Amino acid sequence: MAEDLVLESCDLECETNSQNHMTADMGSQQLIVRRGQSFFITLHFSGRGYEEGVDRLALNVATGPCPIETSGTKSHFLVSDALQESAWSAVVDHQDGNALSLLIYAPPDARIGRYSLTLEASMGYQGTSFRLGEFILLFNPWSPDDSVFLEFDEQRTEYVLTQQGLIYQGSVKFMVPTPWNFGQFEDEIVDICLQLLDTNPKFLRDQNRDCSRRSDPAYISRVVSAMVNCNDDQGVLAGRWDNNYQDGVNPMSWIGSVDILRRWRKYGCQPVRYGQCWVFAAVACTVLRCLGIPTRVVTNYNSAHDTNSNLIIDRYLDEMGQLQQTSKDMIWNFHCWVEVWMTRPDLPPGYDGWQALDPTPQEKSEGVYCCGPAPVKAIKEGELALKYDIPFVFAEVSADVIYWLLQKDGSRRKTIHTSTIGKNISTKSVGSDSREDITHNYKYPEGSDEEREVFAKAELQKQSLLEEEQGVSIKIKVSEGMNNGCDFDVYAVICNQTATERLCRLLFCARTVSYNGVLGPECGKKDLLNVSLLPHAEKTVPLRILYEKYSGCLTQDNMIKLVALLIEYQTGDAVLGVRDIYVKNPDIKIRILGEPQQKRKLVAELTLMNPLSSPLTGCLFTVAGAGLTQGQATQDLTGPIEPGEEAKARVNLVPQQPGRHKLVVNFESDKLKGVKGYRNVIIAPQPK
Repeated sequence: MAEDLVLESCDLECETNSQNHMTADMGSQQLIVRRGQSFFITLHFSGRGYEEGVDRLALNVATGPCPIETSGTKSHFLVSDALQESAWSAVVDHQDGNALSLLIYAPPDARIGRYSLTLEASMGYQGTSFRLGEFILLFNPWSPDDSVFLEFDEQRTEYVLTQQGLIYQGSVKFMVPTPWNFGQFEDEIVDICLQLLDTNPKFLRDQNRDCSRRSDPAYISRVVSAMVNCNDDQGVLAGRWDNNYQDGVNPMSWIGSVDILRRWRKYGCQPVRYGQCWVFAAVACTVLRCLGIPTRVVTNYNSAHDTNSNLIIDRYLDEMGQLQQTSKDMIWNFHCWVEVWMTRPDLPPGYDGWQALDPTPQEKSEGVYCCGPAPVKAIKEGELALKYDIPFVFAEVSADVIYWLLQKDGSRRKTIHTSTIGKNISTKSVGSDSREDITHNYKYPEGSDEEREVFAKAELQKQSLLEEEQGVSIKIKVSEGMNNGCDFDVYAVICNQTATERLCRLLFCARTVSYNGVLGPECGKKDLLNVSLLPHAEKTVPLRILYEKYSGCLTQDNMIKLVALLIEYQTGDAVLGVRDIYVKNPDIKIRILGEPQQKRKLVAELTLMNPLSSPLTGCLFTVAGAGLTQGQATQDLTGPIEPGEEAKARVNLVPQQPGRHKLVVNFESDKLKGVKGYRNVIIAPQPK
């Protein structure tokens, strides 16, 4: 009688499998593979080798604390003659003496997570069990049968594999690309992402049900949306918008997700202070890309926060043209969320593809601060009844705005603006640093019949509101060189479109503003009581914005809100112009010294000139770049940087990965906050 099979060792072939499964950038210390695709392991037996027809081999895979076959978290399967497409299965790949190579297939609807793998070897009725090790299973955008399958390779590269990107900030007229290091394949990140899933309240309430639902990317993305903020749970980030960040990190100072996620884990899942919308979105993007769900960060300019769900944003001005913060409805200069790519079998046909997902805590959804996934197609068509949270996102991009002018006698006049909200919806282009405008995915062209029809369909039961034609009009123009530290002019341009002379009052006001619409102090004002407008004529009225006025009250967002109110004496009619402007920070110049080659030392030389009329103190450069740095590197500068003087620093880099990488730089000081810069660096492979 033949002796029993005795397993000496098991090689999980981490390096080869990671190359085949597009997980090589996660390292080869553990086996990380994708579902809907086979991977192989090599078994080394002592004594004798495997004999076909004599030995019977079976494998067990299990995930979660309470694996159950009926829940899809455990599977027992024989090593057979052929792989199955819809179930866990295994076949013998080849045999070399006492070494046996097995091919193992994970079905495309398998639960993602950390798995244990065991072998059962038997002859007749006797058998022995061997623990082979652990592996991590991820979603697979390369598998046509996976619900996150993405057809084009360049999109898979951008939305799953690329570890750096650009997030758009600024204002609708001055869109600022801000670099970000997502770093989804950096050390520890995949383990942190799985820990995040195991920390979510749904898992803590019912571990079996939660793990069983981890085959569904819509479920996973909804959990991530809730767990990136800490409002209901031990989530990653605490949000703050009041400019008081002394007990944490100013949201503008972050340059990547890796440091945030590592801090969350290091301090026992306590929330990291502080985040704002682009930080929440960027961390969600890191987690979702790491888990294998194609994800991109999206910015919506003039984004509405409709608190009473009537698809109307009410704004109030006093008789002096000053905006009043009397409504809970808000218009954010910009707001960031993410889009995730997946099929939606839980919905009627036609809603697969990009889904909006917003981890910034604004409103509760099913009792939890999360939002989405909302099919972008449903948002465009005004289909508010579908899952999840479509009315909220629809309002963010399509709400109407009513400005109410409050009169001294208590009466109110209104001006209606139907094309203010949801402008220049932006994301980074595939394979380049240019901006892709995706507004057309969310809404029909402003003012078109289709756009108004969709708005009417969105359960308003009211007539579409259209702006009335005015005899006079007003718009705001700006000058070049609106740089931090400088004085500059802005202009109210008034046009009389009638054949008669008009006499008007012009109120032109500037106030600092945070990106989420919270108003600050006044930094410029003009009140002209007698503005005469000739027939069919145009008049330009300048307003000087002085550095000495805005320097002390400009927030980290570097934004100023301009409001121009024109009141006709004869008719009492009022027309309104509103514009947000961005005060530009100085550029960071980045020079790379040395030959950009894998595992060869490079030096990044960083330079920033102080544009202000006073010295900068507490100056600090921070750099990060997946494949370029080991985490974040910081460089403090000693002494003040005088006006017109350059702040300089040098940071050593040792690139670990070849290819195209992005070095992200942040500069902080007492008077300049969150100044960003980046440089793309192409690293040559190490010579063989």
